[in-house]
Amino acid sequence: MSDTLARPAEAGPSAPPRPNAVVAVLAFSGIVVSLMQTLVIPIVPELPKYLNTSASNTAWAVTATLLAAAVATPVVGRLGDMFGKRRMLLASIVLLMSGSVVCALSDSLVPMIVGRTLQGLAAAVIPLGISILRDVLPAERLAGSTALMSASLGVGGALGLPSAAFIADNYDWHVLFWTSATLGAVALVLVLLVVPESKASTGGSFDLLGAAGLSVALVSLLLAISKGADWGWTSGTTLGLFAAAVVVFLLWGWYELRTAQPLVDLRTTARRQVLFTNLASVALGFSMFAMSLVLPQVLQLPEQTGYGLGRSMLDVGLILAPQGLVMMAMSAVSAGITKAKGPRITLMIGAVIVAAGYSLSIVLMSEVWQITLVACIIGGGVGFAYGAMPALIMGAVPASETAAANSLNTLMRSMGTSFASALAGVILAQMTTDFGGYPLPSENGFKTVMAIGAGAALLSFFLASFLPRHRAAAVPAEVTEGPAEPAEASGARS
Repeated sequence: MSDTLARPAEAGPSAPPRPNAVVAVLAFSGIVVSLMQTLVIPIVPELPKYLNTSASNTAWAVTATLLAAAVATPVVGRLGDMFGKRRMLLASIVLLMSGSVVCALSDSLVPMIVGRTLQGLAAAVIPLGISILRDVLPAERLAGSTALMSASLGVGGALGLPSAAFIADNYDWHVLFWTSATLGAVALVLVLLVVPESKASTGGSFDLLGAAGLSVALVSLLLAISKGADWGWTSGTTLGLFAAAVVVFLLWGWYELRTAQPLVDLRTTARRQVLFTNLASVALGFSMFAMSLVLPQVLQLPEQTGYGLGRSMLDVGLILAPQGLVMMAMSAVSAGITKAKGPRITLMIGAVIVAAGYSLSIVLMSEVWQITLVACIIGGGVGFAYGAMPALIMGAVPASETAAANSLNTLMRSMGTSFASALAGVILAQMTTDFGGYPLPSENGFKTVMAIGAGAALLSFFLASFLPRHRAAAVPAEVTEGPAEPAEASGARS
């Protein structure tokens, strides 16, 4: 057993004297970063006027963040394992602040895209925070803390929409980014004061070629998915990007299996517990985002359509905000079930709840309270499932790979949301109804997307059923080969 793998066990007695403060600060940092998902949504229709450019150009303010986050998440996670997770956490928050300031000072397209790219580069904060918790908290606190940290991804997105809408409606749009910069500064100071550096790190050399290859493959794939509808799914550009992604992914995988210190340890990733957790994460990410695409549109469409509810963006945010609170509350319940039954059961329960929420939405989308109920049920299921995923990942990988493994899992969720966006866009563009000479997504189109969301959640349940049945709880386990040991054994050792 290497010294590096033994460190988490040694670090147990020196856990931080204020574990509640550490958890609160890391969860707050995760919420701040996840706010970037919904920060620009209220001003997207006005961005062409604000930046004096076309709508197709301003779409890059959203796309740039998506691409930057996809590239940064696995890379920063690996750097955290090598050189210190707290150090990379601080660097990520500084990038978020820098991007926010650039956007706050911008009145044209290029600086806005640069700023949004810098904000996207901070996406690794949540997996880094989860990995820090593994290293510094006592085992009995870990399940609940990682569940809360994981849920912060959805909580920030849910709470950010009404906040951003309120600011956009009442103040100059630049205030949105000054606010995010201020929140980032608060998070930075709190991390400096409260969060200790974990002792588990590997050192070594960084796989620059592997990082470049993965970045090219991800950017090619996500660019084709996010812009395919605009360029045409059969256009040369879209098909060329898909082909490039496939070729580069294959070459990257071949290289990663042969390098001594890979960016992503594909052999660890191929372990059953890690593989099926990541596959379930893709399906659940798809399912979660389907709701985000449908419910706001139903709420905002005119009542004259017969199925729209005619609400403002601020109303939409307030109606959907309880979802984030339910998600946070369910993370604690998720942790309790994980301790009692194991994270596999927790993930499966979450997937079933999400599927039930989507199924209910097919018949309950005609009143505001019905939309809120559906959103809360789905949010509760996501809180269950997202809380279980870090436990499954950390129960199957050595401490020296925690940040990289959690970052890859976060990336898998993001890939699912990208697939959902592309497929839902195609469906809603094809299933339309005429409203005063303008095509709008039809009610059946919305129901179809929600039905697919239910199917994706059931797929996640099915994939989770292949996970090992033993309890692989998220404790600082020493892992060398094969699946993690049961939680009780590793917990007793530490």
